[in-house]
Amino acid sequence: MAKRKAKAVAKKKVKGKATAVSPEVIEELRSKGRSVVRRLKKLFPVAECALDHDSPFQLLVATILSAQCTDERVNMATPELFRCYPNAEALKNSTQEDVERIVQPLGFFRAKAKNIRGMAAKLVDDYEGEIPQDIDEMVKLPGVGRKTASVVLGTWYGIPSGVVVDTHVKRISYLLGLTESQNPEIIERELMQILPKSEWIQYSHRIIHHGRATCIARRPQCADCGLLKWCNRTGLPELDE
Repeated sequence: MAKRKAKAVAKKKVKGKATAVSPEVIEELRSKGRSVVRRLKKLFPVAECALDHDSPFQLLVATILSAQCTDERVNMATPELFRCYPNAEALKNSTQEDVERIVQPLGFFRAKAKNIRGMAAKLVDDYEGEIPQDIDEMVKLPGVGRKTASVVLGTWYGIPSGVVVDTHVKRISYLLGLTESQNPEIIERELMQILPKSEWIQYSHRIIHHGRATCIARRPQCADCGLLKWCNRTGLPELDE
């Protein structure tokens, strides 16, 4: 915990946000980040997006629908949705009522139906139905923020535009001491600074798998955790490197 305190002292806080970190702390975090990435590769050599999809359009729709909802529930709803509306043109010409009917089990269904229909319309009207492979253009689409854009760009196109920070990435990155923030935007910026760019995409996928398989929020399997030596969870014994 001494290193964690030293890291905290090295930061200057403005309105609760970390604005400056010493070069020594940055290098320490980068070293830890490389070690974590190497271990994650061994633990999860193959880590893929859990949302079922056969095209970048389907992945974009599924990712929008996954907000505040489990991937499993999304995967139960999307087969019918994609059968009825397989592309942006079809979804643009859908009715709000029918899309709401299909996505109703996912929660916030009215807003989600409106977002995916608006997204499809803008794709057709402004991008000839093709998803722009640029994060600044993607976030112009209804219902699409940096997280959603990064999922699609990274998973389908292999473009590392950022680090996807979901609840697993937020929680476990904090436990590993790679961030002290609880703000996803700050966490993403910090992870982008300390993780190799080539690992931005797979880091998120692997951490999500780790969070579901081992570092479960309410019942963590600490005895079976391959990342335990870096974990800052209180009450755990220190392990040798």
